[in-house]
Parts: sequence; structure tokens; C-alpha cells
Amino acid sequence: MTSRNTTPRDTRNAMPQAARSTAPPSARSTVPQDPARAPVNPVPGNLVPVARAHIPRIPPRPGDPGWPSPPPGPGVPPGPGVPPAPGVPGFPSAPPPVPGPLPPTRVWLDPGADWAGALYERLLARRIVLASGMLDDEAAARLSAQLLTLDAERDQPIRLELQNLRAELSATVTLMGILDVLRVPVRACVSGEINGPALGVLASCPRRSGYPNATFVLAEPRMQFGGTVAAVTAREQQVTRMLDTLYFRLAEVTGREVDEIREDARRGRTLTTGQAIGYGLIQDQETAGRPPLPGGLPGPGRGDPRRH
Repeated sequence: MTSRNTTPRDTRNAMPQAARSTAPPSARSTVPQDPARAPVNPVPGNLVPVARAHIPRIPPRPGDPGWPSPPPGPGVPPGPGVPPAPGVPGFPSAPPPVPGPLPPTRVWLDPGADWAGALYERLLARRIVLASGMLDDEAAARLSAQLLTLDAERDQPIRLELQNLRAELSATVTLMGILDVLRVPVRACVSGEINGPALGVLASCPRRSGYPNATFVLAEPRMQFGGTVAAVTAREQQVTRMLDTLYFRLAEVTGREVDEIREDARRGRTLTTGQAIGYGLIQDQETAGRPPLPGGLPGPGRGDPRRH
């Protein structure tokens, strides 16, 4: 029987090959190499790890050594996609300054802005009171205050100008009571149109006149009520009493029957200045003397036949 030499061969050259073939992938060398000298994978699918070198001042990408990188130092501009750090150009070095106080603004006042108030003051100084538009409770209170003030100052007549006056029934009755207690005489002058309950203000003045183009309208006030039956009934009775006060005053100054005044108000009778004088609402027409016209003709005014 021939014996075979079983002496172990020299495995110094074979061991590295075996070691390389049996070593796990994680144990293979991944020493960083120069990208220019990195082996190229010639066969697709046979992945060979390729190490990339880190270039200064360029932030590493995910998977590169040193990622994530710390922010660049002061004075070093960051790379793409990296927010600037304090001290780097592009980073606000200080918060924006707080705005200071605004410079003073000069306001130019309009000298004619309060012309209405100044004009009313001049009228009151001449003892002339102007009432126009809608006479509600607030306007009646203001007008009453003016009349009482002038009555307390001097014992001279007051001129009350009524221009396009309309009035609420309650405000009219209130002002009628104030006019009844004044110590000085009041002369009322009507211009434009005076309507409905406002005629009670005119009738409460001892002296009454109208401008040539004035219009006098006798009309019933329009009112609306709401609420319970008891509340509506009580309000209706109150309005009836105020209407009786108004119609009795008109009948007193005109010398006519109350029923006639009430019927004229229901029909909405309209009177001119001349007709109002005949009806008894006013006593005369306002006129003003003017210089004569060329040719010796008298100007429009008292005694001029053309004024009628």
C-alpha cells in the first residue's frame, strides 16, 4: 500500500486569498481613497464602495464623513443650503433700528369752518332766533334755551325766524308752553313752507307775519304706535289731547271754529301769504323799502302795488 505524503503545504500564499474570499463584507477595507484614483465599477450590479474625499469649505453630503458638519466659523461664508452664522456676510449683525418719534405736524385751521356757529352768535346778539328744518324734541329743547336766555337778558322784543319748518306734535306743544311764559314779546316771521303742527309755534307768538313767497299748510300729523292694546290706547289718548291743544290755539288766533280748523287739517288745506292773512294765521306781510327804480317807479316794498 503506497502511502501518500500528507505533509501540509505552504499556505502562506493561499491564506490571504481564502481570507479575502471568506471575510464578511463589513470587514472589507474602506480606506478613503483619492476620487481620481478610485476604482471604477465596470460591471453594473457589482457594487464596489467608493470613498469620496472631503473638500474644504464645502459641506459634506449625507453619507460622507463628518456629516452633519458644524456651521462655518466667523467670517467664513457658508456653503449652499447652509444658513449663515453670526459674523458671516448675509447674517443681520444687529436688529433693525426702532423708529423714532414722528416730526411735529402743523395743522392749518380753516377760519371759515365754524361759520355757522359764529353766524348764530351774531344773530342771537341781535335777539334773532332761527328755527328751520325738522323740529324734534332735541331741537325744541335747544330753541327753548335760546328763547329763555334772551328773555332773561333784556326787556326787548325777540324775532323768531321760521324757515321751512316742520315739527313733531310733542315738540310743538313743548315750545308752545315756553312761548306762553316769556315776558318779552316775540314776533314770528315765516319763510318757505310751514307745515302741520309747526303752525302751533306760529300761533303762539303775539306778532305774526310772512314773507311774500311763504306757504302755510294745515295738515294732521302722521304717527305710528306699537305695543300692547293698553299702551296703544293710552298713547292715542295722549295724542288726541295734544291735537286738541293745537287746534284750540289755531281757532283762538284765527277766530274760527275748532271743527273748521280740524276739517281743514284733514283736507290738507294750503294757503299763500295773502290767504293766510285773510284766514287769520298771520297779521301782515314782511316788506322792505328799496330805492326807487330808474324812471321814478317805486321799488318793491310797502306801498308797491306789484307786491300783490
